[in-house]
Amino acid sequence: MDFKDSIQQLSERIAKQQEAITTEEATKNAFIMPMIAALGYDIFNPFEVVPELDCDLIKKKGEKIDYAIMKDGQPILLIECKHCKQDLNLHDTQLQKYFVASKARFGVLTNGIEYRFYTDLDKQNIMDEKPFLVVNMLDLTDADVEQLKKFSKSYYNEEAILSTANELKYAISIKSILNNEFSSPSTDFVRFLARQAYDGAITQRIIEQFTPIIKRSIQSIINDIISERLNVAMKSNDEKQIDNNSVNADAEASDEPADKESGIVTTQEEIDAYNIIRSILRKDIDVQRITYKDNKTYFVVNVDNGYWWICRFYFGSRKKQICFPLDNYKSKEMFEIETIDDIFNYEEKLEASLKMALRD
Repeated sequence: MDFKDSIQQLSERIAKQQEAITTEEATKNAFIMPMIAALGYDIFNPFEVVPELDCDLIKKKGEKIDYAIMKDGQPILLIECKHCKQDLNLHDTQLQKYFVASKARFGVLTNGIEYRFYTDLDKQNIMDEKPFLVVNMLDLTDADVEQLKKFSKSYYNEEAILSTANELKYAISIKSILNNEFSSPSTDFVRFLARQAYDGAITQRIIEQFTPIIKRSIQSIINDIISERLNVAMKSNDEKQIDNNSVNADAEASDEPADKESGIVTTQEEIDAYNIIRSILRKDIDVQRITYKDNKTYFVVNVDNGYWWICRFYFGSRKKQICFPLDNYKSKEMFEIETIDDIFNYEEKLEASLKMALRD
């Protein structure tokens, strides 16, 4: 099994077992030790992994780091562990003390689900306040796996990691800033963009006027990006089906996904509306969990392909409607829309429907 498969397998295990983990020790055994092993280190070899490494160099006696990864008799990576339900923001100062007492260049604070990697970019031997890498095992990307791989026994190279750590550190900060601005544009951000589009003075009234415009524009751009990627994926899938002779001539001639037996045709407009829903709710849930099912009379957006739905579309030739569940699916409410862009006006109802769908 290669490194990527091992990490993904661990990610799946964490998703299934996290609710059953009740202590910090159980977190170490179920999640963190398997991660160390996945990185290629022998957890039973004291020359590679030292549990409870003594950090008495700091003033208080008896201080110990949970794990230290060793190389040539020296620690290269310190790992401080917390229970999987612990908020890591409450514990970063503890790792800072251990870091000062060690010659290790890297420290990790983890609850078995989130891994925060630190180094000393700002001041030598003083751990930076912000991590240069954050990996969430329940929301893994290929880029995360590649960064983790750099800490594995076979690929570990201190200089190579440090060379990219500075860029990664600022990338995390910028990503956080952009996420905040995209979901709730600040006055300065609105003023900056308004100056590019508006010729007059940028007064408070203009800022208030442009704030919802900018927010909708950002959501539209995200929607376009998602739609473009989805269309590419659909096109690639269609090409594979054609290569395998799994579609008939009628399907090959159509740009719209069709179910031959049921007569269901998923239109591009429905796909675009679905992507708008994803762009609106991406701050509340992993967009991969937002799915859809097309029916003859309506198009439903749901969670994890399950029964609990977020909304339904009724796109006829004369009018378009969007429907939301009410009172734990005992009733529903319908709204008529002129274009699919009007979906952006129902952000609060979509968020309420999502909470209802996730209630279990």
